[in-house]
Amino acid sequence: MTVHLAIADYLLEVEDRPSIGSIRPRLAHFQNFMDETGRTELLCDQVDEALIATFRKWSASIPVIEGKHARKERERSPGTTEASVRSLAAAINAAHRRKDILYPAGFSALSPSDVSRTPSYRSSIDELAAMFRYCLHPTPPLGENWTEKMMDRQRKYRFALLRFLQVSVATWCRPDAAHDFSTDTKRDQWNSSAHVVQLNPRGRRQTKKYRPAVPVPEQFARICDQIKGPFVPVASVRKAFETMLDEMGLPRERETGLKLIRRSVSQIARRRIGEERWPQGEMMLGHRKASTSDLYALFDPANLGVALAATTQIIADIEMRCPGAFTGTAPEKDADGLKP
Repeated sequence: MTVHLAIADYLLEVEDRPSIGSIRPRLAHFQNFMDETGRTELLCDQVDEALIATFRKWSASIPVIEGKHARKERERSPGTTEASVRSLAAAINAAHRRKDILYPAGFSALSPSDVSRTPSYRSSIDELAAMFRYCLHPTPPLGENWTEKMMDRQRKYRFALLRFLQVSVATWCRPDAAHDFSTDTKRDQWNSSAHVVQLNPRGRRQTKKYRPAVPVPEQFARICDQIKGPFVPVASVRKAFETMLDEMGLPRERETGLKLIRRSVSQIARRRIGEERWPQGEMMLGHRKASTSDLYALFDPANLGVALAATTQIIADIEMRCPGAFTGTAPEKDADGLKP
């Protein structure tokens, strides 16, 4: 069986997985390697460690293209390459399970710890508050003067980013879960009476990156009760987030991606919760599953009550430094179809 055919069959097999949006481009990257190096008829049993080493070398020279319109290149990290190796192994092993080929993958992917370094940068409460201030109180670049109308337009442009910051702080969730959160009753993600967010919407199968149900503070619950539908009103705030990082002068080079909020809030909370009760933090992060399915029981200090208290205080500290971060009236998302 050719690798191209094994990949095609595998994509059909996993098309309903939530992670298909990541699997497809990872495998397409290896297919590009085969096409560009004259290996279009490569067989599954010909893919060994030596070929994978050749692929890794080729992949390192191929930049990642981001964005649909304002396309931008960035250097491909070893971790991104290894994700393609991991998906390829899954595709070949799936063919072996179906008995389409005699042997499983004759190579293995390197572990994430071997090829990736977790960003070490974390934002303080003051810096998190400055992010909210960036959304609510935009300031013109040096040498420019903005009218109040121009200021209002900037607030509208930054509306989705504000929403992303709010849900990320309140739930500690991953960026994809933040973009996915909706108060639409059909998705069964927002329980107003219990003040609980189900980060995994109804009908979506859980993956290794488990999305938990988490209790949220009153400040965030009030916002959810006012919203009908998607909490973050755009598909991605990546561009707006990166613009904010640049204007605030924060480190880049993979140190401050969209996960910065999740990492920063959990680190601040960990110091406040203490190591003895940190398993509650692990449950908030989805690294450990809660022992109860009763949404109201999540508020008990024995479950997630201590983590909730830490989150509540973090939001209060942000609100003290940037009044309106969670309690103010946010600008409407409509920006008259204009771009900043």
